[in-house]
Amino acid sequence: MPGPKRRPTSAKKPQRPGKPFQRPMGAEKTGRVIGMEGSDAPAASQPKPKRPARFRTADGPSARYPRKPRPIRKRRAPRPAAVPVGERPAGERLQKVLAAAGLGSRRQCEELITTGRVEVDRKVVTQLGTRVEPGVHEIRVDGESLSQGRRVYYAVNKPRGVVTTNRDPGGRPRVIDLVPERNARLFAIGRLDMYSEGLILVTNDGDLANKLTHPRYGVEKVYLAQVAGQPAPEVLEKLRRGVHLAEGVARVENIRIESQQKDSTWLELTLSEGMNREIRRLLARVGHKVLRLVRVHVGPVRLGKLPPGASRPLTKEEIEALRAVGNNAE
Repeated sequence: MPGPKRRPTSAKKPQRPGKPFQRPMGAEKTGRVIGMEGSDAPAASQPKPKRPARFRTADGPSARYPRKPRPIRKRRAPRPAAVPVGERPAGERLQKVLAAAGLGSRRQCEELITTGRVEVDRKVVTQLGTRVEPGVHEIRVDGESLSQGRRVYYAVNKPRGVVTTNRDPGGRPRVIDLVPERNARLFAIGRLDMYSEGLILVTNDGDLANKLTHPRYGVEKVYLAQVAGQPAPEVLEKLRRGVHLAEGVARVENIRIESQQKDSTWLELTLSEGMNREIRRLLARVGHKVLRLVRVHVGPVRLGKLPPGASRPLTKEEIEALRAVGNNAE
């Protein structure tokens, strides 16, 4: 029985594709490629031609490297010259007149103007900076004539649970409700949080209120604070140097220990700023919680023996002293 057919020995095997050329380790770079005898191929390591360097011509930089145009600087407009006193426009700004009439701060009065709620001589005014003369022009707010009545000034001993805002949707008792005056639009000068007590001034004199509440005038306010524990001298010194809060560095002008008890201490603090809940936040940062806070001075006005929840009109001397504080700050 014949066996399987064999492939003839003379048949050549198919050639496999060759591997890519690899230079043996340790071989030097020469003018011929290693492994290709008789080849005149140039070496792979022959240096490449250099790129042309940047150059300039008589007409300017080359097209390959164009120069970036310089930005055109705008000239600043010259500052307007100071207007002499005799040539200044007559009257006062409308928002200042509204604030002086007790309608709120100047920013709130600006909102009244821009929202079209203010009329001058029966015409709606929405332009800020409009100048008027209260004795000559008829000014109306929400259809009601702006009355330039007499100025009233009260000192109130605010108890705990009373709010200083004029509008409270929750119906809580307000500071202005503690004043017997009902014919004037009153507002509180500054603020005390609901859990703080003590002296707060109530008036319808918006110009004086702005001077007493603005930080640049630096009207001093004195507080008595009952804190937990007994603050060390270095803690008091830290409060004098300043403590970092969210609004910046806050510090007390003066601080001293009024009295000490077993688990608490009464401190007397003097401030000339008006940050929100400043004393409570300052003492909390140094590790002493405020248990009770009472304001006893606002500038030259003192709380004295005024009972909680009571009010009294300011004397003529106190009003003049308050105005002097604002005029000296200017």
